[in-house]
Amino acid sequence: QVQLAESGGGLVQAGGSLRLSCAASASILMFNRMGWYRQAPGYLRELVATITSDGTPTYADSVKGRFTISRDNAKNTVYLQMNSLKPEDTAVYYCYAHIYWGQGTQVTVSS
Repeated sequence: QVQLAESGGGLVQAGGSLRLSCAASASILMFNRMGWYRQAPGYLRELVATITSDGTPTYADSVKGRFTISRDNAKNTVYLQMNSLKPEDTAVYYCYAHIYWGQGTQVTVSS
């Protein structure tokens, strides 16, 4: 069993930045891919970004150029740097790896 713990969410004004962290309880080297989903009220969970074990990222079109995913294998942590935030980025952000999910962290962007 692997636990994933997200942190870094909060309230920010439009145009601001936040950095989310996802700390794993075990080595993340075992995961070929990790990433972030988000879910806004009344909407389905959507994929935001992923990163492979060799560091190759992918992004949803809605966040390309604004969000950056990265990983620190030594710290067993994946990050999501979010810049130029928009109100439509408001959601609960979840970290995932294989079958494991974190509890989520709330991101609220005010206009």
